[in-house]
Amino acid sequence: MDNGIVSRTYDGRVALRFQHAFAHPPDRVWRVITDPEYLRAWFPARVELDLTPGAQLVFHATEQQAERLGLPADHTATGTVIAVHPGRILEYMWDAEVLHWELVPDGSGGCWLTLTHTVEDEDSAYAHGADWHAGFEVLEAQLEGRDVDWSPGDRARELAEMYRNPSD
Repeated sequence: MDNGIVSRTYDGRVALRFQHAFAHPPDRVWRVITDPEYLRAWFPARVELDLTPGAQLVFHATEQQAERLGLPADHTATGTVIAVHPGRILEYMWDAEVLHWELVPDGSGGCWLTLTHTVEDEDSAYAHGADWHAGFEVLEAQLEGRDVDWSPGDRARELAEMYRNPSD
């Protein structure tokens, strides 16, 4: 899996971008990024996801997320669905951050998945990098039907140094 790329946006914010090829059609990958059954295994929060533009979202901190970020166990955040084009584009806000998911067929039956997570500052982008990287590894295992016999949180901790020091 390739590392995420951090860049500046036109308005001075910071975008963390992951792009990964999957040997699965977009509708199958769409299911893994939107179905709560799959999300529980890899998404960094428990989300009440309503795929209706304008819908309000609620993100509940997981035990690992609360511990790592020093949040209360019952911490919640809110968001709003910005755009939904089933099987192609999902975009929503999580507090002030924007997550844009895009699926593009690759011409061979698979697809490219691109996640762009836009945040306020570079430190936040790098902090999220290891979590998304670990999540994509779980997502890939789910698509391939492999058991996930590791903790995404532990894997993110293993990757964290690489994202904290991207020039090393």
